Amino acid sequence: MKNTIDNYKKKIRLAKLGGGKERIHAQHKKGKLTARERLEILLDDNSFNEIGMLVEGKNFYESKKENKILGDGVVTGYGTINGYRVLVYSQDFTVYGGSLGEEHANKICKILDMAIKNKIPVIGINDSGGARIQEGVASLGGYAEVFQRNVLASGVIPQISAILGPCAGGAVYSPAMTDFIFMSQGSSYMFVTGPEVVKTVTHEQVSTEALGGAETHTKKSGVADFSFENEITVLTQIRRLIDFLPESNTSGHKVKQFNNTLTNSRPQLNTLIPNDKNKAYDIKELIFNIADELDFLEVQKDYANNIVIGFIRIEGYTVGVIANQPLALAGCLDINSSRKGARFVRFCDCFDIPLVTLVDVPGFLPGTDQEFNGIIKHGAKLLFAYAEATVPKITVITRKAYGGAYDVMSSKHLRGDINYAWPTAEIAVMGAEGAAKIIYRNKDEKILQDKIVEYDKKFSNPYIAAARGYVDEIILPSETREKIVSSLRVLRNKNLKNPWKKHDNIPL
Repeated sequence: MKNTIDNYKKKIRLAKLGGGKERIHAQHKKGKLTARERLEILLDDNSFNEIGMLVEGKNFYESKKENKILGDGVVTGYGTINGYRVLVYSQDFTVYGGSLGEEHANKICKILDMAIKNKIPVIGINDSGGARIQEGVASLGGYAEVFQRNVLASGVIPQISAILGPCAGGAVYSPAMTDFIFMSQGSSYMFVTGPEVVKTVTHEQVSTEALGGAETHTKKSGVADFSFENEITVLTQIRRLIDFLPESNTSGHKVKQFNNTLTNSRPQLNTLIPNDKNKAYDIKELIFNIADELDFLEVQKDYANNIVIGFIRIEGYTVGVIANQPLALAGCLDINSSRKGARFVRFCDCFDIPLVTLVDVPGFLPGTDQEFNGIIKHGAKLLFAYAEATVPKITVITRKAYGGAYDVMSSKHLRGDINYAWPTAEIAVMGAEGAAKIIYRNKDEKILQDKIVEYDKKFSNPYIAAARGYVDEIILPSETREKIVSSLRVLRNKNLKNPWKKHDNIPL
């Protein structure tokens, strides 16, 4: 019996060593943690239960039996984050460079299958050299098996990807189909084809970091949602995100304790809007002032800055916020902001997270660049997302709401449940100057200026929209949190269903 137990303990020790001490040292030398070290930081203490530790990969070292390594380059299992259940997989770069072989893929698929069946969020930590060449098409098939499960899990459970090393070629498509991507600055990268292939095919000289690093994907491409300075911060921020999210599309809402002794009045908001209509202000001040404990988790904060998205809590309940940002492009909607907003709205709708929309939008960004690159279709994505959403939708118009952009930003016409406007709101087809110049284009300058003033007084206010019922109430800025709190209470059990369909056909 003793020999049997000793043999078992030896196998466990070997499995936990992964590729061995030398490769672990090499991983640390690069400033990177090992697969298991990452899970220790990500999960609650002593909560991890490993699945498939003793799985053996295909032995492509036929003449070197001793080189077979247990676990096949990925650590899989389940645990908790702040007490909430999660399923996890973490690729081990010390084993065959974290390359994906058939058994490696099977382990990931098993985790994804368990997550779907049991309605538990899944977190994947990617650190891999790609498909295992020695296993040929079986490794490619393994990727496709993972992709299929990512698609089936979409909208059923939250899926989060952490890129903490290389993620290239076909490997990038699994994270791309998950809900949120985190990257570590200076040590992670994603691309379909690497710098050498780019150089050969297009003759462009580009570094790995410039082609697919964290800064590229959080600022330029919008592929990644978050980037942080190191792996430890990435993993702790994933813990923070999980705290906001439900376990699945059928689970109850998470409710966090908050300081309910504070007043909901925010008098400082009465001076947020500048007297000069053309002067910008920071919409994030409003977001912080309606959030519990001034706590706001911004998503994609470095991409398409003319729209702000993220999670707050109101009376302990998670709420998704979408807000035009006057500090960037005057808050105009363009291609990137429309895509960014649409995906976030759809995520919240998938998981029954109420939406609060803060509107200060002068319209869609004009120009040949926008038109040639399809602003019509991209703008329609945001419209489509709001129109199909069945979660509680509360809208606050703070200043400008012009043209089609007024419609798109969760207007009453797109089934907005409760639509508020501040007295400073301007709801019209366009601004007074532009409108007057079109209507009175043949008039002399003095008449034109008089008509601009007349149009401004007549239309650049919220009262006509309120008279038509398009705005439910005109409120003081200081009352905004109080009104949102009361609205969410009354809408908490909202039940709205769209007509049956196999699926919709969003304008992609």
